[in-house]
Amino acid sequence: MSHAAPQPRRIDAQGPLTGTVAVPGDKSISHRSLMLSALAVGESRIEGLLEGEDVLATAAAMRAMGATIDRGDDGVWRVSGVGVGGLLQPAGALDMGNSGTSTRLLMGLVASHPITATFTGDASLSGRPMGRVIEPLARMGADITASPGGRLPLMLRGLTPAVPIEYTLPVASAQVKSAILLAGLNTPGITRVIEPVATRDHSERMLAGFGANLTVTPSPAGRIIEIHGEAELKPQSITVPGDPSSAAFWLVAASVVPGSDIVVTNVGLNPTRTGLIAALRLMGADIEEVDARTVGGEPVADLRVRHAALTAIDVPAEIAPSMIDEYPVLFVAAAFAAGRTTARGAHELRVKESDRIATMATALAACGVQVEEHEDGLSIDGTGGDAIPGGATIASKLDHRIAMSMTVAGLHAVRPVTIDDIGPVATSYPGFYASLDRLIAGPA
Repeated sequence: MSHAAPQPRRIDAQGPLTGTVAVPGDKSISHRSLMLSALAVGESRIEGLLEGEDVLATAAAMRAMGATIDRGDDGVWRVSGVGVGGLLQPAGALDMGNSGTSTRLLMGLVASHPITATFTGDASLSGRPMGRVIEPLARMGADITASPGGRLPLMLRGLTPAVPIEYTLPVASAQVKSAILLAGLNTPGITRVIEPVATRDHSERMLAGFGANLTVTPSPAGRIIEIHGEAELKPQSITVPGDPSSAAFWLVAASVVPGSDIVVTNVGLNPTRTGLIAALRLMGADIEEVDARTVGGEPVADLRVRHAALTAIDVPAEIAPSMIDEYPVLFVAAAFAAGRTTARGAHELRVKESDRIATMATALAACGVQVEEHEDGLSIDGTGGDAIPGGATIASKLDHRIAMSMTVAGLHAVRPVTIDDIGPVATSYPGFYASLDRLIAGPA
């Protein structure tokens, strides 16, 4: 799943964004829906699945371990699962492409099955440390041989029966939490995760929906999540809501480009994912929730966003876990706000597809924005709504969110901004640039 030759794209400021846009299905929910459907006994149906490269990597891996996964002409995915404990030995290495979520969660699944899997990935993923997942899974009995620095390629030999553990997350990470819970599915007894800082809870919601015996209890130490092992999962019909992380680019673009007025439809508003909306509203963004509803156990609404004058804020650190993937585009919003915005509490950004703190600091500075880099975030002096100077070629570092965030920045720049390679955008949002062209053109 390596990318072909770089695909540069020049971004010119072309006036307001208007019209309606639908974003792809939520990436986090898409991954989990495939994995849990593959562990259920019977056929599950998934509508609205994100068909980006990351999620397709998960589908390919689950097929390699015995699940039957097909996409119908109606766009509905049908998955016939093997049952918890039924994963088969894959014939070859599992190529995870650029997907850290696929890798970490699938490591959890394999850890409590009597199989061996080798995980590989592209250059970006192979640079990302897996130690935070290796440590708890090794405590459960998995034998893991990683490349230097705890990186891919990595070979994991699962253990059955695995050992239930109690594990307090040292960093706020939904991926680590989910990997342990997924390992706990096929582990006798109770596996317990203590989460001092709440992270996105899609795994808990979906595990419970599939019939796992799972409880979440608040405590002074944080959320205590317990899963009873040797579960029997029941097939489900799942409708995946629109990905708030993909919607984020349109929320910021419409907020900063003068004259913009758009509606982003069917956006998932799980409270563990709405930190960016909260931050933008603190800055003065005009974001209206329309037709709020519940779809598949997840809150959903259409979001109308109109251009607004943004004011700098100190981003509350406690909302960092609910917007960790949205920090790059929040940095872009800050570049157009009045005053100095400081966004910290985001150490996790250092180990994403790229070092998103350093990469965004370099990219914004190249476009004439005043930036101060911190260990855990950035301080940014905004323009007060004026266009940024622009005129730079941005190194996206094989990171889809850097490419899309700096595309948004280029929509209100004096000189064109060129993204060196938009190929990685296909990992999460294959139709992003087509949607951008439609919003620039406006309603027919």
